[in-house]
This record gives sequence, C-alpha cells and structure tokens, in this order.
Amino acid sequence: MHIAILTFDGFNELDSLIAYGVLKRIKQPGWQVSIASPRPQVSSMNGLTLTSHIPLHAANQADAVIIGSGVQTRQVVADAELMAQLQLDPSQQLLAAQCSGTLILAKLGLLQTIPACTDLTSKPWVQETGVQILDQPFFAKGNIATAGGCLASPYLAAWVICKLVGISSAESALHYLAPVGEKDSYVEHAMQCISPFLAG
Repeated sequence: MHIAILTFDGFNELDSLIAYGVLKRIKQPGWQVSIASPRPQVSSMNGLTLTSHIPLHAANQADAVIIGSGVQTRQVVADAELMAQLQLDPSQQLLAAQCSGTLILAKLGLLQTIPACTDLTSKPWVQETGVQILDQPFFAKGNIATAGGCLASPYLAAWVICKLVGISSAESALHYLAPVGEKDSYVEHAMQCISPFLAG
C-alpha cells in the first residue's frame, strides 16, 4: 500500500509531518508513505525545507492521498498547470484533506455533494466553491475524508490506516503518539471522531 502526502511550498509542518509520523507506525511488507511535491524540495510556512520522495503526479497512482494545508494553497489552486497534474480518483483511492487542503479537493470538483471540514481561515474560501462546511474536526463519506485544525491530522492518518489495514492498527499507532497518562483516553476520543464514518 502506498500513501502519498501532498506537500506544497508554504506547507504547514503539523499537517504533513504528523500524518507522516502516524502512518509510518505501520510496519508491514509493501507499506510505503511518501511526501509528494511539485518540486524536489519545498519549504514550509516556517522555513523548514523538505526533500520530496516522489513528484506530485505520482500521487495519482497511490492507494491513498492526504492533502495537507499551507499558506500558499490559494496560489496552488490558481495554478492550472499544477492542478492539472492531479488526477485523483475516489473510486480507486482514499482521499483525505486537512484545512486548506480541503480547498484543493473542492477545486478538483471532488466535494460537489459532500460536506467537509476545514480550518477557520480556509472556511470562506471553501464555501465560495459551494461546499457546505461542518463545525466538527472530521468527516468522511465513502473514500473521501476531511479534517479541520492542525491537530486533527492524526484523525486523517488513523482513518487511512483503518480503511487500509484495520482498526486495531490505527488504535496502536495513535496509542504510541498519545501523551503518557492520557493514552487510553486519547485513543478513545480519536476513534469516537472517526468510527462513525468507517462504514460509509
């Protein structure tokens, strides 16, 4: 299984790197997690430079795609050449987006009948596309999930793990990263957020 995390210039480190860290807790043959970017290196909103694993268009062949947010997302969706590289297909892939990453899914026309979650800053931009915004941290329908708020990143990663591997594996990954003394309550809360959306 290959999971690609779309990461653009100006990316939010918490979105891309927390998801990456949670997903890398899965240790099984063929499990691959990649940072996918339009350039070999991208710099975050706070000046952290990452070297991507795969080019952006390679995410089209991934089993799951997570779209993180960033301060340049509106520039990304305005770049027709860049957006044309994304041929994502929810009938064949799991698609998950966080905060302004939800705007990318909306601009790709993948949220036309699906309400979504995003952060407060990105909310009006996504609403302008006609998408209904929910006041909650996570929502999923079928193979598309969205989350709002930087620290909702583990929810997206756990949802992907649940769908591709299983609930127990997601719980184990969350348990590892949860604060000491709060592990059981953290996992319980996270799973309460995503469990209602696993069947659909």
